[in-house]
Amino acid sequence: MKVHHRAAAGLAVLAMAVAACGGGGSETKQPSAEQSQQAQQQMSETPAISINPVPYEQVKDGGTVTLPVGQWPSQWNPNHVDGNQADTAEMLDTILPMMMVSDEEANYAPNPDYLTDVKNDLSSGKQVVTYTINEKATWSDGEPITWKDLEAAWKANNGKNKKFKPASTDGWDRIESVTKGDSDKVAIFTFSKPYPEWQGLFSRSPHLIPAKHMETPEAYDKDYLQKIPVTAGPFKVESIDEGTKTLTVVRDDKWWGKKAKLDKVIFRTIETPAAQVNAFANGELDMVEIPPGSPADLKRAKEVPNVDIRKALSPNWRHITVNNQSEFLKDKSVRQAVQYAINRDVITQSDLKDMDWPLQTLGNHVFMNNHKGYVDNSGDLGKYNVEKAKQLLDAAGWKQESEGATRKKDGKEFELSFVVPAGVPYAKTEGELTQAMLAEAGIKLSIRPVPDDKFFTDYIIKGDFDLVPFSWIGTPLPIGSLPQIYKTGSESNFPKASDPAVDAAIEEAVSEMDPAKAIEKANAADKLIWDMVHTIPLYQRPDIQAAKKTLANLGAEGYKTYDWTMVGFTG
Repeated sequence: MKVHHRAAAGLAVLAMAVAACGGGGSETKQPSAEQSQQAQQQMSETPAISINPVPYEQVKDGGTVTLPVGQWPSQWNPNHVDGNQADTAEMLDTILPMMMVSDEEANYAPNPDYLTDVKNDLSSGKQVVTYTINEKATWSDGEPITWKDLEAAWKANNGKNKKFKPASTDGWDRIESVTKGDSDKVAIFTFSKPYPEWQGLFSRSPHLIPAKHMETPEAYDKDYLQKIPVTAGPFKVESIDEGTKTLTVVRDDKWWGKKAKLDKVIFRTIETPAAQVNAFANGELDMVEIPPGSPADLKRAKEVPNVDIRKALSPNWRHITVNNQSEFLKDKSVRQAVQYAINRDVITQSDLKDMDWPLQTLGNHVFMNNHKGYVDNSGDLGKYNVEKAKQLLDAAGWKQESEGATRKKDGKEFELSFVVPAGVPYAKTEGELTQAMLAEAGIKLSIRPVPDDKFFTDYIIKGDFDLVPFSWIGTPLPIGSLPQIYKTGSESNFPKASDPAVDAAIEEAVSEMDPAKAIEKANAADKLIWDMVHTIPLYQRPDIQAAKKTLANLGAEGYKTYDWTMVGFTG
């Protein structure tokens, strides 16, 4: 199962994967040089995309694709922090505008269905981006898509009005004005500060919705709550079934672009990977994700007749978020002790064992292992060192009375909670491994299973956790996501971490227009993020999809944006 939460500037969609237990105990050793080399080789051989590409003319007309989602949303506004989930984004891709799209090499271009031209001009000394909207682009209620819709997105998401709850203010907070151009179909964005990753503003992060549903905090909160009143895509909503937690979209005959090949797409909520794979094996689904920690599901999927296993390197990664405001973790040295006490290699090998995926730990919060900007910035903190953990805890006043005892300070035991979604067995396994590791340092860890559909809204977003594992689903624009996840005050800075040095380093990175220098500055910020122990990276998350062989133009997408008009069957 996937749980989604998105981030603006570079669609940092939060995904928590549910899966069967991955096995592998704390006896797993640090990888040898040979194993590390094998992992790097395996990574270099994994493709950037695997979607069974078929030309539009060769895709059959008609048919229905049925896909699973792991978490059913209540908030369908993709800008809202509660609507920032990967499953939600996947469903909305079929019915809402993605004005900028990327290819498998992470290059962005305007989506001609919505934009006929985009210009990024620096000649005036300020960055000015001009969007020319397709004359035919129209909302499902008959209203044209205009510059006012783009302006409303800026006003709601820029962070000035604290009554709005955007998933991210990244980029939006750098815009000083949005004005009308030669016509209602031209929007001129003037930036107060440079924003090199401006292409992410109107991509999948977030999708555009009409101005009237964004203009007030009340409309922003409620208009798309448990409903989707207006769309503008190749498909439209046929039904939202709250009872079965199913969204059905059908081809929209008012669509002005290329006619969608499919008649219908059905998204069914099925909460566990094992249940999803069973449904796929029974012919009820056309494609299913195989998340980490589920080798049995991968094996089962491979045995399904006429299956195609599609896998690609994606900008997605698994980690443990560390609550910087928790009673026990406010002291940075204590957070560092917790980090030293966790063997990341053990968890990585447990989750990825028998998954046909490189067993490689991630050493960066910004760039994935296969990205040209990747540097292992984990340093000493990234290495398992229980003795160092003990020394830091002793120095912080958390004393251990005897070997194996829980540490105490001022008569209080050091006990942390590890919140996991109840339907995600491999998250529970991660908790059990972490529990055993922390016990060696004298820290008690309790594992708290919570309802899957409340995992983000009631626990992560509200800060009701000490440690929590989930995955960030990234975008082709990783630097732009830095403020969303790590900057003081961001709605998606779930640990509520705050460090002026980190904020300043992030500001430098996201303002740098020279791509090579921006990578250098992002890596400098990453070193500080490691030091503050905001998030403990584990590994680049597998993107493995089991699909029917005849399913075309869908699968492991990597950096590419799906074109839903081309999705269909070849036979």
